[in-house]
Amino acid sequence: MARDTLIGGALWEEYSLEVQRRMNDPINMGEITQEEADAAQKQLIIADFGAESCGDAVRLYWMIDPKNDVIIKSRFKSFGCGTAIASSDMMAELCMDKTVDEALKITNIDVEKALRDEADIPAVPGQKMHCSVMAYDVIKKAASIYKGVDMSEFETEYIVCECARVSLDTLKEVIRLNKLDSIESITDYTKAGGFCKSCIKPGGHEKKDVYLIDMLAEITAELEKEAISKKIKEAKGDGNFNAMSLVQKLRSIESILEEYIRPTLKADHGDVEVIDLKETEEGHELYIQYKGECMSCSMNTTTTLAGMQDMLNFKLKSNLRVMVV
Repeated sequence: MARDTLIGGALWEEYSLEVQRRMNDPINMGEITQEEADAAQKQLIIADFGAESCGDAVRLYWMIDPKNDVIIKSRFKSFGCGTAIASSDMMAELCMDKTVDEALKITNIDVEKALRDEADIPAVPGQKMHCSVMAYDVIKKAASIYKGVDMSEFETEYIVCECARVSLDTLKEVIRLNKLDSIESITDYTKAGGFCKSCIKPGGHEKKDVYLIDMLAEITAELEKEAISKKIKEAKGDGNFNAMSLVQKLRSIESILEEYIRPTLKADHGDVEVIDLKETEEGHELYIQYKGECMSCSMNTTTTLAGMQDMLNFKLKSNLRVMVV
């Protein structure tokens, strides 16, 4: 069955084949009875966890050997959507043959990645990531019952959105993977920020150490810097400016201007435009034209021009003279 198989009248190309299979035919769904555990001389743990953000719930059964804390058998019941069933099925499978402490190291990201057909392609749409968070939380609930402690003792990830139980690592991965560019898209993909809204920005009813708006700005800046660096590498070819084609030279110059020069000029409501590039016996002459406030700036032919020329020559390792037209 191809990943874009038509199921239930909808195109599910965003769901991995593994997710589709476990939605329709979960391997580990069921229950473990006390009689079964007693017959095997093992300890039975039953844990319930519900996600307030979507109304889904899961019940996890563990049959544990108290001699070594190994989870001999793991089963689940899920009350929710197909993605919750698939995530719970994989979660139960990942728990088996592990000690309780080892199971506690399983995260919602581990569950989602285990459901992928290909390592670099998400198993589910980003907006369904919260289903694997619920699977992660029920493990902690079961472990807390077995160890006789509170769930909070197992909290190893920083939770940004308490309402939807979305962690910092999950948010960063979803924003990067899907190149999200707004708070609305983050909420759509993860449900973070969709309820009390305290995690979006300062001023909500609960103070946070990390806010979605700051996280989005930080990751967007990182992605833009990575994109510019990629363009520079592509434009430079083998890194020898003189050996580049004219198009490569211009792309390389534009990339450096975009990363190092334009941010400063734009901060003062100005800009610079490349007009022409000519080869000379000494090297190259780059003809530029200032835009906006830079056109009337007294330093546009002195300090600003010299700084631009020095940066280009340093980055390109070339002899390039910048001329204003």
